Amino acid sequence: MFAVANLLKTFIPKRFRKDKIEIPVVRLSGAIMATGGIGRQTLSIASVAPMLDKAFSHRAAPAVAIIVNSPGGSPVQSRLIYQRIRDLAREKKKRVLVFVEDVAASGGYMIACAGDEIIADPSSIVGSIGVVSGSFGFVEAINKLGIERRVYTAGRNKVTLDPFQPQKEEDVERLKRLQLDVHATFIDLVRGARRDKLADDDDLFTGLFWSGKQAVGLGLVDRLGDLHGVLRELYGDKAVPKLCTAKTGLFGRAKPGVALGAPLSDVAGDIGAGAVREVHALAEERLLWGRFGL
Repeated sequence: MFAVANLLKTFIPKRFRKDKIEIPVVRLSGAIMATGGIGRQTLSIASVAPMLDKAFSHRAAPAVAIIVNSPGGSPVQSRLIYQRIRDLAREKKKRVLVFVEDVAASGGYMIACAGDEIIADPSSIVGSIGVVSGSFGFVEAINKLGIERRVYTAGRNKVTLDPFQPQKEEDVERLKRLQLDVHATFIDLVRGARRDKLADDDDLFTGLFWSGKQAVGLGLVDRLGDLHGVLRELYGDKAVPKLCTAKTGLFGRAKPGVALGAPLSDVAGDIGAGAVREVHALAEERLLWGRFGL
């Protein structure tokens, strides 16, 4: 009889079987940037949207699990990813469980706020609700090297905060006002997502960050735990996590580049410019992770 039952089970459509409960899992790991890089894992709405759509398309799944491991980055991309998760959760009527790995800081925490529940490891790094801009000043360096900076603009503020020109106080004040606007948007998002869960703490929105254990007391996360343990607790021993990944072609995802037939000078210029952008992006990414000792 048991053998017959097993044989019959193979003819039952998968969605009607009760032998396991599949929970789609999306891993969001990397700095948050509008554009990615060669050999680097970064997050943007363009890169994560296909994985999110795939995860939320599982009709029988009662929830979607999202693993966040990010030091932050672009506030715009962070909010777009957050909004996409919430829109899909409402449309598909799915519960969202967010699991923090090493770090969910700044934009990484903004994404984590898309969860109906946020679960962290005791040693996770959580928070850093603030806005930061960084640059360098090369005025003295180019003077010592005998380099003359030539810039021609239409619009007196077109070269605001140019690192090769002396810093102007009015430019810094303008940047700080912009940062305050972005910070206010971040705070409103966190308050709207966490509501009465947040502790009354003056340091909450100052840019400080905490361990996962401390974050529970502050209301930044709901509890401590791990993916497999929480899924078993909520959905029983039949709960099985299923990782969702983006589809790629036979030879991987094509990277936009130089058009075929372009002049050799254009090819060389594009390669050189791309190399400079890649080095700058890599340095920026390492700075983001380095703030948290990672």
